[in-house]
Amino acid sequence: MLRKVVFLSFLLLSAATFSQIGGKAVYQFLNLAQSPRQAALGGKTVTVVDYDVNQAFYNPATINPDMHNRLSANYGSYYGEVSYGTAAYAYTYDRHLQTFHAGISYINYGTFEGRDELGNVTSNFTGSEAALSLGYAYNLPWTDMYVGANAKLISSTLESYNSIGAAVDLGFLYIDTANDINYGFTIRNLGFQIKPYETTNEKLPLAIDAGISQLMENVPIRWHVTFENLQQWNIAFSNPNRAQGSLDGGSEEEKVSFFNNALRHLILGAELFPEKGFNLRLGYNFRRSEELRIVDQRNFSGISVGFGLRFGKVKFDYSYSRYTVAANTSLFGLMIDLN
Repeated sequence: MLRKVVFLSFLLLSAATFSQIGGKAVYQFLNLAQSPRQAALGGKTVTVVDYDVNQAFYNPATINPDMHNRLSANYGSYYGEVSYGTAAYAYTYDRHLQTFHAGISYINYGTFEGRDELGNVTSNFTGSEAALSLGYAYNLPWTDMYVGANAKLISSTLESYNSIGAAVDLGFLYIDTANDINYGFTIRNLGFQIKPYETTNEKLPLAIDAGISQLMENVPIRWHVTFENLQQWNIAFSNPNRAQGSLDGGSEEEKVSFFNNALRHLILGAELFPEKGFNLRLGYNFRRSEELRIVDQRNFSGISVGFGLRFGKVKFDYSYSRYTVAANTSLFGLMIDLN
């Protein structure tokens, strides 16, 4: 049975491309892109402040009154039968208490054929995980600084194993209104397992990210720079397919330079016409590109594109992310203004 759980965990890690910093924590689905907009901008954004209720998943400090009474739903189909989705809603109580945010994210791994240790067929089994979050942001008096937090309850079922966890996300945001520059910082998935799968409590996938974005003055573009996985400096690995031959007939593993490792913390994104009814988005994830590119072949791993289109009070979003030659993902999202 343990091999089944390990296989399910490996499947998610491969899909999320967190293989070099993954494998050390449970509930890795918490680090998936939560919306097509985030996915199109490279996978993470921590500085967007507008009506998009999905932004609070990655930085709760972005919760603001413009999100009032907006409902969003997002869905993505991963490899094989794996699918995942999110939903979010925000409500402004009054000008004193400001805005509250609620969200849910889930992933379903599909159906697997069960076998015993001798390879004999037993019975099919499934796996799924979900997280419910409640968030709130607060504007520090007489400043352009905001702090926010999400409280999350997590449930996971992998074959016959069940686990429950709790976590919080902490976010900070500074808005330089004079220059249209936003600075963001988040610490996500601080928590613990309330009920482990068996007897051993495992770590949650702590993630520390920072970012900066700016709406350019004379061009309708907002650019984004995100620094991810700051909780761990060395996130590179030596790809055995890039090993070099040595004089003694053996091989020397690939050496990852300081600069190459630094780049793997970097995500770049740009959004054209960010304040209009139609938006175009482009992102580049350096870590995804390095980990999934094929030697001596250009396959454009790490690139993501997308768009947003508003029809009255309904906003449709789509993203396409390039992983490998054989694997790409698409995310679809709808956001409805209920005001």
